[in-house]
Amino acid sequence: MAAWRVFQETLTDADSGVQSDMRLNLTPDAIEKVKGFLQQHGENPESGLRVAVLPGGCSGFQYGVDIEDAPEEDDEILVQGGLRIFVDPFSAQYLDGVEVDYKSSMLGSGFAFSNPQATGGCGCGSSFTV
Repeated sequence: MAAWRVFQETLTDADSGVQSDMRLNLTPDAIEKVKGFLQQHGENPESGLRVAVLPGGCSGFQYGVDIEDAPEEDDEILVQGGLRIFVDPFSAQYLDGVEVDYKSSMLGSGFAFSNPQATGGCGCGSSFTV
């Protein structure tokens, strides 16, 4: 049996996030975009969004997002706006307090991360340091 740690929204404060030591917040725009991706991916109640921090980039770390069919055994599973979010233990330490938004403009569209822990970043904004 999997040892997933699931953090559900509270009934009294469902829109503000999850009950967890880690604070990761997706904006309503980001949640809606991911739900659209999940519908395209196929209806699977175990599916969700993986948010990860990966070594690499100009400044040391970069963000990763992906749709996955199911969480890994050691993932934390956050639930926001009915969306399941999977975070591995390595990434969790760097995602505390992060806000994920979805931006769209004439120059492009994609997920934007606001990380209060970041002490620096590269010029193109795709990587960060802590």
